[in-house]
Amino acid sequence: MKPAKLISAVVSSCLAMSLLFSPAAQAAENAQAASNMDLINEIMQYLEDYNVEGVDRDTLIRGAIDGMVNTLEDPYSTYFTKEEAAEFEHQVDLEYVGIGIRMMYIPSSKELYIEEVLAGSPAEQAGLKRGDTIVKINGVAIGDTSGDELAGAAGTKVTLLISRNGASKTIVVTRNAITSASVTGQIIGGNTAYIALTGFSQSADEEFAKVLANMRTAGMKSLVLDLRDNTGGYMDTAYNIASMFMDSGIMMYTSDQSGALTPVTITSGTKIGVPVVVLTNEYTASASEALTGALRDNKLATIVGTRSYGKARIQSLLPVSNGDMLKLTTMKYLTPNKEDFNHIGLAPDIEVQGSKTAQLVTALRIAGLTTITLAGDNHILDVNGRAFAGNLGLLKQNNRVYASARVLAALVESDITWDSKNKKAVFTNGAGKVFGFTLASKEAVSKDNETLIDVSAFAKKFPALTWSYNAAANQLKLSVK
Repeated sequence: MKPAKLISAVVSSCLAMSLLFSPAAQAAENAQAASNMDLINEIMQYLEDYNVEGVDRDTLIRGAIDGMVNTLEDPYSTYFTKEEAAEFEHQVDLEYVGIGIRMMYIPSSKELYIEEVLAGSPAEQAGLKRGDTIVKINGVAIGDTSGDELAGAAGTKVTLLISRNGASKTIVVTRNAITSASVTGQIIGGNTAYIALTGFSQSADEEFAKVLANMRTAGMKSLVLDLRDNTGGYMDTAYNIASMFMDSGIMMYTSDQSGALTPVTITSGTKIGVPVVVLTNEYTASASEALTGALRDNKLATIVGTRSYGKARIQSLLPVSNGDMLKLTTMKYLTPNKEDFNHIGLAPDIEVQGSKTAQLVTALRIAGLTTITLAGDNHILDVNGRAFAGNLGLLKQNNRVYASARVLAALVESDITWDSKNKKAVFTNGAGKVFGFTLASKEAVSKDNETLIDVSAFAKKFPALTWSYNAAANQLKLSVK
């Protein structure tokens, strides 16, 4: 929830609880608290007076605070200095200093490439493009660096050696303050809307309302809502967005120290009015999971992807008298069906492992998109001429063109399994017919823990798929109608 509202609620609850004690009980409790503080001060004084190496009082106090918080064994509760609290709030609102790129790292080949360049970012202004492979950062080769060198103060420069279409190029980028959009949307294939919600910032609900209105104006008849890699944010924002899908009903249940469940209800929302598919993965967390659970349990959406992160807890930002903040877990929440998925995650209705592209294609298919054209390589992806995060897993080897088995399966709406005994990728179509592609025949290969299929061999068995390969540009195009 947004800090002011949630802090107010927590303070009010504490006040109400204190009224339950009798004066005598309250006096006894106050005496015990004073005794405990005397003990803490006594130990602190001993440390200051007698520790052979000397101590810093501020360090002792911070250590005592961190020690108290750590005894909770709660990874989400943290004590913030004023500066740390401000940085945390900037992160929630998707504000940071950097160059404005999203990257993908392949450990097996130590390859780091750019998956997305944010519009208007320093990276875009410097000429970086999606698909560029970063070879060195400030002269240090990838594999010998963590990539943290991309961070730094606003106005400072970072030098990147990149590879593009086989040619090397040095690009210098000046870091700057960036506010990333929480919501983006586009229409694919006439009337299927795609909305990506990357964070529940304080303004994300207003952004979502505008994008949704634009999608309706453009003729939206179904919606794919992408919550992958969305780690959460303000619960008030999630509530407001849920209200744009349902006119009334329970969004979730919350529970405080008492253990009693309290329904969080929507009473004056708006029905979405179109089929909805939600994309999730292992980084879909917190407020994202609250929205996912609300849409799923109210039968407003089909969930596609992988199991979510599993953070069914809500934190409050509590102000401290010195200007610092305590981020403290104050509530747990359950889905409308009263599922407590903390540390477990929400299971999708349709599981699609591994490939972002396969997940997206599956979601678009369920949303009713029948004509899909994918174009790209092993770094970039276009869907019906629109740029997306993902790739085709393209590999050119021994005069054969290979593509991701999962992507191909999603395109032709088939299930895929791996026959380890016969080292064979097995596809089962909707009619139950089975097709196999073996490593021995070279119709299948394994690379970077992924199975790739010879596209030519695949198209012979699945004639609904058409394809072409541009050798000069190293670009593959896959189409189904």
